[in-house]
Amino acid sequence: MKRLEMTPKDVVQITAKSERYGREQIKKIKLHYKKQPHQILTIEEYCQYSGLDYQNILIFLNAHR
Repeated sequence: MKRLEMTPKDVVQITAKSERYGREQIKKIKLHYKKQPHQILTIEEYCQYSGLDYQNILIFLNAHR
């Protein structure tokens, strides 16, 4: 099953930084996309903002479950 939402733990796995960094990044990206706090950040939005390849990130996240 594929999921859409990007979580702080996902950011930690991708960047090898702290969970606090992951939460801050998600908050920063939500502000960039003018999302409200209750709205989710999609993996695709994260990839667009970060300049990462969406397909590679999907493969990476599915492999690290």
